[in-house]
Amino acid sequence: MDSRELMRYAIGARANSYAPYSHYNVGAALLCDDGTVVCGSNIENASYPASICAERSAISAAASSGKRRFLAIAIAGGAEDEKDVLSGYAMPCGICRQVMREFADPKSFKIYVGRSVDDIKEFTLAELLPESFGPDHLK
Repeated sequence: MDSRELMRYAIGARANSYAPYSHYNVGAALLCDDGTVVCGSNIENASYPASICAERSAISAAASSGKRRFLAIAIAGGAEDEKDVLSGYAMPCGICRQVMREFADPKSFKIYVGRSVDDIKEFTLAELLPESFGPDHLK
């Protein structure tokens, strides 16, 4: 699956966002190693620390269904009134990057952040989380 198709899923997942406080809707589309795409959206909570980002929402849904290895994630986020073209790039927060590290090879896992299906930036997890700590350190 190419980055444009994965980004299309992420943009669509924004519709399920629950962001009554920030009004910043984020969707994520996670590509599992078996070709499955699992989507997630940000879910805010009046107790802010209880909120969950779209990336962790997708990873939690995938892991809860038995998926354990991921190849890529596409992330799209912006103000709730933005639809097809977003004003900026929704970069994953530090906690999301660490959760990605639990299930993905930092050197090959792709992170796509986009404003539209035609405006996508690509990173590896190793670029966004250098010198990371992961499961391999505990063996």
